[in-house]
Amino acid sequence: MTIKLGVDLGGTKTEVVALDADGAVRLRRRKPTGQGYEAIVATIAELVEEAERELGGRGTVGVGIPGSINPRTGLVRNGNTQALNGRPLDKDLGAALGREVRVMNDANCLAMSEAADGAGAGYPVVFAAILGTGVGGGWVVHGRPLDGLNRVAGEWGHTPLPWMAPVELRSRACWCGRHDCLETYLCGPALAEDTDGPGCRDASGLEARAASGDAVARAGLARHADRLARALASLVNIVDPDVIVLGGGVSNFAHLYRDVPGLMAPYIFGDSKTVNLVQARHGDSSGVFGAARLWDTD
Repeated sequence: MTIKLGVDLGGTKTEVVALDADGAVRLRRRKPTGQGYEAIVATIAELVEEAERELGGRGTVGVGIPGSINPRTGLVRNGNTQALNGRPLDKDLGAALGREVRVMNDANCLAMSEAADGAGAGYPVVFAAILGTGVGGGWVVHGRPLDGLNRVAGEWGHTPLPWMAPVELRSRACWCGRHDCLETYLCGPALAEDTDGPGCRDASGLEARAASGDAVARAGLARHADRLARALASLVNIVDPDVIVLGGGVSNFAHLYRDVPGLMAPYIFGDSKTVNLVQARHGDSSGVFGAARLWDTD
């Protein structure tokens, strides 16, 4: 039996999925993410080996991480799981498992999954954006992930908010060391703080509050939708994807799909304003499914 194993490395949990040749799920398991680099490597290796023992086969392994591997040094960089940074994760996992392991940014894995059999299936050029505790993105072009010369293609969250209004010109520091990145406006904690003030980090209740008539929640969601529209319109003006897929916790807000395409229109250059904006079909599972598909491009 052909087995395609995918691993999604999260801050608190690590998940493995096994897909068969037809993409059907044969097994899923989760474990708490290990503390420290060596523990992370050991956790991933254990999940893969346990899955293979249970299924009675050996498979390909793909891993999605919150960061990427520098193509010149072979070391992880830009990871918000700090223990990974500066480490050769793919090589160390390969040594632990006795085979080559492919490691890619988790947003690219989201894009791979949704382009294969999710909300982006059938579209030639797919952009997938993660709107969660952070903001990221990934591209798939004709079924292949596009990671670029420096493997940072899709790092949309660390570009500036375009067409800023005067009220937005106050500087927002980003963890990456720069200011006013899209992440500082569009991620869940940024939405919560912009709506309810400093120290607020949880945006999950805003949709229900807005529906009940809370004017503060409605105003916060409206500002966020307008900023998301400008950010996506600038991306359309550069690459013009056939479909834009949203994942992450903020993507569960239904008003985004109703309001954002119309808000994008004034910022899209030209007289054709068609935008296909859809929610990820596989939800939180997109990342791990996409990791399992990292060998499909062969």
